[in-house]
Amino acid sequence: MTGRIAACRFGVIMLRIFWWTTLIATVTLIASLTTMLAADWPTPWANSWPSWTVALALTIILESIIFWIGIITVYVTSVQLGIKIRVIGVLCGWIPIANLIALRLIIRTVDEEVRFESAKEQLNRARAAARICATRYPVLLVHGVFSRDTKALNYWGRIPAELQRNGAVIYYGNHQSAASVPDSARELTERILHIVQTTGCGKVNVIAHSKGGLDMRYAIARCGAAPYVASLTTINTPHRGCGFADYLLEKIPLAAQKQVEAAYNTAASHLGDKQPDFMAAVHDLTQAGCARLNAEIGDANELHGNASTTGPFAGIICQSVGSKLAHATTGKFPLNFTYPLVKWFDGPNDGLVAQPSFPWGERFTWLEPNGTRGISHADMIDLNRENIPGFDVREFYVQIVAALKQRGL
Repeated sequence: MTGRIAACRFGVIMLRIFWWTTLIATVTLIASLTTMLAADWPTPWANSWPSWTVALALTIILESIIFWIGIITVYVTSVQLGIKIRVIGVLCGWIPIANLIALRLIIRTVDEEVRFESAKEQLNRARAAARICATRYPVLLVHGVFSRDTKALNYWGRIPAELQRNGAVIYYGNHQSAASVPDSARELTERILHIVQTTGCGKVNVIAHSKGGLDMRYAIARCGAAPYVASLTTINTPHRGCGFADYLLEKIPLAAQKQVEAAYNTAASHLGDKQPDFMAAVHDLTQAGCARLNAEIGDANELHGNASTTGPFAGIICQSVGSKLAHATTGKFPLNFTYPLVKWFDGPNDGLVAQPSFPWGERFTWLEPNGTRGISHADMIDLNRENIPGFDVREFYVQIVAALKQRGL
């Protein structure tokens, strides 16, 4: 058990102690008060009230200490509480009955986190010697559009640390947040060449999310990255585009598009992008844009679920993954707003990309866990660091990389 999880466990224990001791103390104090008042009034009260008052004061002080130790501990150390439950706890803290309901929610959430993370810790310790993610070639993680690779907030959430713990060597694409597919592909090709030349690894296993999958397909087919790529796994990539993007570009006035583009490009430049191009990135995600790119890339075999025996993709393991969000209400902002729009145009989707657009390569994995939540576009990169019932995103990536190792990659 890690230090953080041990602290979470301690916090839960303190809150449970508070819950039960407060209940027992409250019943006891009320019973004693009732007994005093039921006796010959006011003589028993005059003789007993000092000790009863002292008992009440001591109870309040001790219970307050226990509560604040517990609540501060879980608020500081828990990941799964998130902002929502923390705010609920603060707002309901002084409302009778509601505060008890909020406290039970906090205890249940953190307790489940402790159980889940403890089981994961045991699993990782049990297989540590096997180093199941120690692939022949290092793993290159390629982010999607409107994001960057930063140390402060890892695009891939807790996934890289989990892969590294199981033996993987990880690199990042480090390309701009928004650019056309060809421009991003050229950046990624340069990055791959740099990794290969500086480490002598020969090739890389690429895992690319969203637009990153399009960027890597273009890099392999048109920019010379093919000899240095052992495998390409695309995660929720819109290989056939996003129909709602075409619709929005038709309906939103050009002047408004230009304003958004200028604002984004300016902000991205300040954050480190050399030549951000918001609209170029957006246009390459439309169905029309992807149709043009697919023709230019020329990987029709992969688009139809087959492996190429000739051409730039020959000898490269090509596979894809897609997921489904069950309802708009189960997605985080802004996917809870975009989900109905995508569903209207293209059917089942992850909040941004529809099911028909996901498949590519010789193997396609469709993720649709039991329950009413589903898995969103953001869940697939652990953006919210949320433990989703029925889907362990970190273990999913561990198994992807472990399978690559088993294939000698």
